[in-house]
Amino acid sequence: MPFQKKHLSRVIAALLAGAVLAPALAQQQDPLVLSTVTVNAERENDVTEGSDSYTTKSSRTATKLSLSPRETPQTVSVTTRTKMDDFALNDVNAVLANTNGVNVEKVETDRTYFTARGFDITNFQVDGIGVPLTYGNLMGDLDTALFDKVEVLKGANGLMSGAGSPAATVNFVRKRPTEEFQASAKAGVGSWDYRRLEGDISGALSERVRARLVVAGQDKHSYLDRYEQQRGLAYGVLEADLTDSTLLTLGHSYQQNDADSPLWGSLPLFYTDGSRTDYSRSDSSAADWAYWNNEDNRSFVELAQELGNGWTAKAAYSHVKIESDGQMFYIRANPIPDGSIPQGNHASHYTFSSRQDLVDLYASGPFRLAGREHELVAGTSWSFTSTTDKSMSGANNKLETLPSLNGWNGHIAKPQFTVDGGGSDWTDKQQSLYAAARFSLTEDLSLLAGARLSNWDSHGTSYGKDKATRHDNVLVPYAGLVYDLTPNYSLYASYTEIFTPQVAADIDGNRLDPVEGSSMETGVKSEWLDGRLYANLALFRIEQSNLAEAAGVVDGRTHFRAVDGVTSQGVELELAGELLPGWEASAGYSYVDIEDSEGNTTKTYTPRQSAKLATTYRLPMMEQLKLGANIKWQDDIYVDLGAGREIRQDAYTLLGLMAKYDFTPRLDATLNVDNLTDEKYLNSLYWGGSQAFYGEPRNAKLTVNWKF
Repeated sequence: MPFQKKHLSRVIAALLAGAVLAPALAQQQDPLVLSTVTVNAERENDVTEGSDSYTTKSSRTATKLSLSPRETPQTVSVTTRTKMDDFALNDVNAVLANTNGVNVEKVETDRTYFTARGFDITNFQVDGIGVPLTYGNLMGDLDTALFDKVEVLKGANGLMSGAGSPAATVNFVRKRPTEEFQASAKAGVGSWDYRRLEGDISGALSERVRARLVVAGQDKHSYLDRYEQQRGLAYGVLEADLTDSTLLTLGHSYQQNDADSPLWGSLPLFYTDGSRTDYSRSDSSAADWAYWNNEDNRSFVELAQELGNGWTAKAAYSHVKIESDGQMFYIRANPIPDGSIPQGNHASHYTFSSRQDLVDLYASGPFRLAGREHELVAGTSWSFTSTTDKSMSGANNKLETLPSLNGWNGHIAKPQFTVDGGGSDWTDKQQSLYAAARFSLTEDLSLLAGARLSNWDSHGTSYGKDKATRHDNVLVPYAGLVYDLTPNYSLYASYTEIFTPQVAADIDGNRLDPVEGSSMETGVKSEWLDGRLYANLALFRIEQSNLAEAAGVVDGRTHFRAVDGVTSQGVELELAGELLPGWEASAGYSYVDIEDSEGNTTKTYTPRQSAKLATTYRLPMMEQLKLGANIKWQDDIYVDLGAGREIRQDAYTLLGLMAKYDFTPRLDATLNVDNLTDEKYLNSLYWGGSQAFYGEPRNAKLTVNWKF
């Protein structure tokens, strides 16, 4: 395959280069006296790598203050490096599918939406930097080899993200260089010709300079006919102690995702007479000539300065460039009862480009007031996002009648893409000032309060129409209380307002008005075993208007409508960490009820109840062996299509098992089996229930890891 010549060969070359560099890095260890360097303010002690834990000591996603999950007055779910390795969670889709309260809406093979508490997740950050106006449907295939952990802050986070989206904020925390030399290489094989190579080398280059290189390459076919995906990743980061109090960090990541015969749209779920279609899991509506290639480049620079007396200042710049190119085939007609699909299908050559520049400056530290010590963070941020897309159609785009999709070979004449199908060219700017303080009111009671003041400017063209929106001096307040009942239990409550400019557009290409509303949460948190075990019970209520809801697909382009008076309320329960020595677990339950302004249930494609469990146990009588299980359950989802038609996916459970064996302290192997009971289920009804495709059947992966 082309990928093996291009991506996997590069990974092999990088691994060989790492092997050559390893002795040099290792030899640097003995003569170094790294204890004299004190720049650690921005390399917090919350690294999960090597901890063998399913929880974390602290998170900065909510406020940029280093708070433990118990000290944060919102629900925080964390996927640690150990959990990712145990269950082969090699991309963002897999991580979020295993995160309590998060739904992965896989509408196509290469396009995914994420929801929490009934709403779309649009806030994505990397190391705490990001903007909410993100096309998150391309985030799912990001490789997780470069991340130490993934944090999900539930509820609105306008304080740090610039918009109070009520669903959640996903923060990807990158791996950083280590002071001690370490290196590893992984090789994996699995179902459908799955092959993966991964390398990671880190250590000190000199007394004050450290570096890390992570590479990964993956090639896999699929249970879906004709579909194949290739992925390549390279990530490098350099840290330099300019002085004993100044830390400079430079880094860049590159990822290429190439897909052959991807889905654009999915399988039609009804015949023209209103009866249900019936497909095997391998059936695909993708043409044999279709492809979709995505490239993701991210560069960043950080400068952290210790100011004394516990204060730190940090400046960060991030540049993100995402490019996409694809020639795809979309079925926009329902099959007739004999299975054939009449003319009226659609093919398109689609290109997409997005560039983001982000700057964030802030200072944080303690201060004394009324005889007590408190914490403060204050800063400013600026972002610029430029997005363009273009669609070219065939001269005669009504393509010939298709045979039944049951066992279809994907062959259909490829048109010449010569007709301008339109496109868009958007520019989004945001300028913000923010501040938050954690006031220690008493020994047991703390108040977290803050606000963000933002200016938004969006303008451009959308499919031939000029569009512009502007919002000045938008204030998003935040307040939260945490009361320590005992050394192990705390009560908490939080409130924030919602203001979220949207990228979703209606059928005429007009962007919907901003989402507005409020988000409230209260609950109980607890910690045991010096923070190694964490639990949270949360009650939440969200009220908002102008909520975007998918209203249909025209020529492969989804359009939305605004829904007013939507209320979401529910319960979340979560437990993560060490239950007993050698026994780690991450478990959660979520219930959500979503109603419109008239009290009718809405967003019925979202499961009302879901539960997730990932657990491993290292056998005391055979410490080399670790066994684990991964269980995901959700209840019914459905969409009422009118005219007596309803599409429903019944409740189902997915069971996965894992086993890891340490042959030596440096060599181990892990076997993962997913969907052990071979459940057949529809991935998502997010796009209105007219089209969908089936999830993966039973499959397995074997990964060998060598540390040197």
